[in-house]
Amino acid sequence: MEINLTQGSEFKTLVKFSLPFLLANFLQTLYGMADLFIAGQFNGSEIITAVSVGSQIMHMLTVIIVGLSMGSTVLIGRAVGAKDSKGIKTVISSTIIVFTITALLLTAITICCCPLIVKLVSTPPEAIEQTKIYLWICFAGIPFITAYNVIAAVFRGLGDSKSPMIFISISCVINIALDYLFMGYFKMEAGGAAIATVLAQTISVAISLIAVIKLRKNKVVSNLEKTSIVKTDKKCAGEILNIGLPVAVQDGFIQISFLVITIIANSRGVDVAASVGVVEKIICFLFLVPSAMLSSVSAIAAQNYGANEPQRAKKTLYYGILIGVCSGLIFAILFQFISEPVIYLFSREENVIKLGSQYMHSYVFDCVFAAIHFSFSGYFCACKKSIYAFIHNIISIILIRIPGAYLASVIFPQTLFPMGLAATTGSLLSSFICFFIFISPGFKKSLSKL
Repeated sequence: MEINLTQGSEFKTLVKFSLPFLLANFLQTLYGMADLFIAGQFNGSEIITAVSVGSQIMHMLTVIIVGLSMGSTVLIGRAVGAKDSKGIKTVISSTIIVFTITALLLTAITICCCPLIVKLVSTPPEAIEQTKIYLWICFAGIPFITAYNVIAAVFRGLGDSKSPMIFISISCVINIALDYLFMGYFKMEAGGAAIATVLAQTISVAISLIAVIKLRKNKVVSNLEKTSIVKTDKKCAGEILNIGLPVAVQDGFIQISFLVITIIANSRGVDVAASVGVVEKIICFLFLVPSAMLSSVSAIAAQNYGANEPQRAKKTLYYGILIGVCSGLIFAILFQFISEPVIYLFSREENVIKLGSQYMHSYVFDCVFAAIHFSFSGYFCACKKSIYAFIHNIISIILIRIPGAYLASVIFPQTLFPMGLAATTGSLLSSFICFFIFISPGFKKSLSKL
């Protein structure tokens, strides 16, 4: 169902739109952890490792697909704001073609390169075969993973963030039930976890397609002719890629930077590796708010630019930053006091708790500054300037995040506090870059042409 995001209080609109998205992100994070948790209930360390490594690789691919689909969300949002039903049809048609090709290429490449991928991520020898099985099954399911995320992107472009939340909720429940069935009852090991994930996504896609059929009754998209729904427009397809590709590449580099930091931590010993791993899991949950602001700001601002309401788009950006920074400050202050008991939930090792708390005390401030540059990134996407989001993230990763983490590990081998500061400082740099882009005459001039 198309929802008008160009009227009423900007603050209320942002909160109402972002809450379902926040819950969907939470469920998707839970979804990713379910395989690993249930694998640990019925299997040994080699299966747990296989599922852990495999799910990390699949998470990276999913993040890239979601980033690429941002182009569809923004263009549909602009068309909705402009009440351009023909434009909506063109974007949806082009989206189907672009992502069908993308899914088929990704599936073919990943299946063929599976052994190489397993080797590149330094999978422990005893877990190699099970990791390959897990990934081959998941790679075969890439078309369904792509389909779900693209359908979700279309709904969000139409202003509907509730439907994707429902789809992922159903998928999460099914995935957990099938994990217990395949890994617990049938003893299918890592392959069972992979089959559960793919089947859950497939069922979710089937349910979401039923909702897509209902779109034909929507007054904005009621003229989506059956004969033209699978035709593509080269210019529109190019715009989808122009907006989405920088976001996808940026998200891919961010995931790679996390992997590099993990490798740096691993080189410092098992306690440091465990501490960093635990804190990264906690940070994933804390980052749900900035992530929700990024996607919500992009969808809402896109509709408002389509409706020729640039001031509402800017106010949405300001409120996104305000909400994200406030939540980040709350987390930053809170975790100065509760880091140890929270880390204790994941590990009982005294040294892991001590080192993890040091890392958390500095790393948690990343939530504050990430809220700023995530909101700006969403706004830049809505302005069809996603290249700026790519630029500030790459600069941050290359200049501060990775070298900062490495230098901290060399200069301060007894503590993880400086290593956490590297991530926070990287986000601070990104925030400054975004702010100066936003106030620059060149950017303001480009907005006048939208």
